[in-house]
Amino acid sequence: MNTKIRFLLSLVAWLFLLAPIPARSYAQEFYKGKTLRIIVGYAAGGGFDLYSRAISRHIGRHIPGNPIAVVENMPGAGGIILGNYLQSQAKPDGLTMGNIIGSLAHQQLFGTKGIEFDMSKFNWVGVPVQDLTACALTKASGITSLEQWLAAKEPVKLGGEAPGANDSDAPRILKVALGLPIQLIEGYKGTSQIRLAAEAGEVAGGCWTWESIKVTWRKALDAGLVNVVLQINRERHSELTQVPNAIEYAKTDEGRQLLHLGVHDPGAILRAYALPPGTPKDRVEILRKAFMATMKDTDFLTEMKKSNFAINPLQGEQVEKIITEFFKLPPAQVARLKEVLGVQN
Repeated sequence: MNTKIRFLLSLVAWLFLLAPIPARSYAQEFYKGKTLRIIVGYAAGGGFDLYSRAISRHIGRHIPGNPIAVVENMPGAGGIILGNYLQSQAKPDGLTMGNIIGSLAHQQLFGTKGIEFDMSKFNWVGVPVQDLTACALTKASGITSLEQWLAAKEPVKLGGEAPGANDSDAPRILKVALGLPIQLIEGYKGTSQIRLAAEAGEVAGGCWTWESIKVTWRKALDAGLVNVVLQINRERHSELTQVPNAIEYAKTDEGRQLLHLGVHDPGAILRAYALPPGTPKDRVEILRKAFMATMKDTDFLTEMKKSNFAINPLQGEQVEKIITEFFKLPPAQVARLKEVLGVQN
């Protein structure tokens, strides 16, 4: 082999070594042998927790390097504790993903005490289902229809977590938009605790996502011990066609606007998954793709169907857009929404 040929071969070899390694190769090397933590901001046994545990069983197959995914719970303050953790304590390395209520963007907008995070800085991965909301009350409460509720002489006790959680925000909106007699009892750490409180007679029930209610309270619904007396959606849900819809009973423009801003829009991004600020963009993109691939995974969909869980996902980019729009609301709308939701700074 002459000197010229040896030189050319050597040059090609050096160029190959210096060529950039594809992002997927970097990611595969990074995620291989690692553990992805999915932290749920609410108690074990609730709808958020069950969705996350199902996702954890399948998402690893769609991440290069096939990491193990595990679920942890960090309940408290309607998700604020987890939000603060994602902002300032979680490592932005693509190995920690939080499952948090997207409507906490409202609470940040209102300047709610205790919020130390900026949701506009989170990296949004996606939402597995755009949620619809319903109010379920026990038969023992004596309220089995909307008519009975409207005519109740005493406020009906509903369980909630804290401002920013849909089980707290929805009752507050209903109280103003429909004039329903409601006494909201807050401080529960998740819908599983609200269910237990309702079964113990501490509260009549609560208002949160139908997808969670129909799965976690299935036996009581089938036995007639719990009744869905109201839904809070843009249109009647196909599974709740005989249940009154709040928007049909709102008699003022303000009432309808409050239902849209306080329940309908936040419902679309309720079960949001986010990565801490500063997470490398390539890992954000990888996890976004893995999340959406999981939503189409045959085994995952089979499991969700058996569990009676709906899947109607939103991509991370769409979640980010909705979050951004929250921060563009006119000051007058922000002030009124803040007042109705009982936010005090």
